[in-house]
Amino acid sequence: MSPLREALDVVLRFGQLMLRAGDTAFRVHDAMTALARRLGIESLSVQIALDGMTATARRDGELVTITREIGPPGINAWRISALEKLARETGTGLTPQTLAKALDAIESAPPLRSIATVAIGIGLASGAFSYLNGGDTLGTAMAVAAGGLGQALRALLLRRRRNQYAATALTTVVTAGFYCAGIASFGAGGFGPGHAAGFIFSVLFLVPGFPLVAALLDIVQHQPVAALSRLFYAVMILLASAIGLSVVAAVAGLAATVAPPAAYGVDPVTLALRAIASLFAGFGFTALYNSSTRTVLAVGVLSLIGNELRLALHDFGMPLPPRNLPGRLGGRPAGVAGGGAPARAAHHADRAQHHHHDAGSLCLPDHRHAEPGPGADGPASGRQLLLRGRRHGHGPRSRTVHDRATLARRKLGPYSVAT
Repeated sequence: MSPLREALDVVLRFGQLMLRAGDTAFRVHDAMTALARRLGIESLSVQIALDGMTATARRDGELVTITREIGPPGINAWRISALEKLARETGTGLTPQTLAKALDAIESAPPLRSIATVAIGIGLASGAFSYLNGGDTLGTAMAVAAGGLGQALRALLLRRRRNQYAATALTTVVTAGFYCAGIASFGAGGFGPGHAAGFIFSVLFLVPGFPLVAALLDIVQHQPVAALSRLFYAVMILLASAIGLSVVAAVAGLAATVAPPAAYGVDPVTLALRAIASLFAGFGFTALYNSSTRTVLAVGVLSLIGNELRLALHDFGMPLPPRNLPGRLGGRPAGVAGGGAPARAAHHADRAQHHHHDAGSLCLPDHRHAEPGPGADGPASGRQLLLRGRRHGHGPRSRTVHDRATLARRKLGPYSVAT
């Protein structure tokens, strides 16, 4: 093997380990370029995708091109840190042999925590998210148990190199199924609104947040091929998880329900409980990515401070921003610490019940499906479709609304029209 080929091969191996650990493509490219210069490579051209990497090196008129398969990705924050530190080191005397030995040591390093420890951390984080988003005591307890079980199962499947999409779907079915079985066994009233948050957040650890953020950063840094391949991978993981969750919901006969508002207030007990929950949420998901103990503690403290500040602002009257995770089975958003849409739901329900508000509404029975309009949070007896048009006095505009309602009644037959 020529010296240039040997140098390029070890640089490609470095990039493979870095990308497989979850780092962004632009950082991988920069680190590989820095190492190539230290190894005497005059120019390096790299093409990066999620499942493969191709590099071309030039030195003293010699040109070498090598392609290397990446392998299935797995997030490892400790490995990313170690590889980036290796790339930043300065000094002379770096050879392909010494770089290969350093990579051997990094690759062979065992995980910082056992499967059981990470599973406990994810279980506590799942329960914390359930509590912060309005889950009751049983729902939160079952989220802890189901989340821990699901993470342990997924870790064992991936350790045996099973297909990631199949492992995700199977883990979702087992986790959500275990949660529903626990609610059915211990819940006196069956599956209720207080259990919706736990159902969702027991499988939160399956959301590929790391690849999604990395794809966004690669798009910003003009790495479209790597970004699109990573985004496609994340979407496929989400789809596998959504299919598994839908299967469980269909078998269990779960219906869309609004989660009750989370317990906010300024009393010491509530403040202490949500602070502990915020801390556990940060701990669990940082440990999932094989982060160092210092990073786990730092993220936990930042989660506590940030979430307590956000909820304190809500306690003093500031509305919470729209939540970005499903907090009910039908898809109401929910954030790290849950919050606020009860007031908006009550406002829409009030609009649907009073004649003097701006628009009429077409009420459809629950057993029929219609696309909900802006007033879809109305009474439980029917979804609301707002008929556009304001009602001022008894002039021509009032006639227009009445005619629309009459037309809707004629088309939809037995459905009732409330104007």
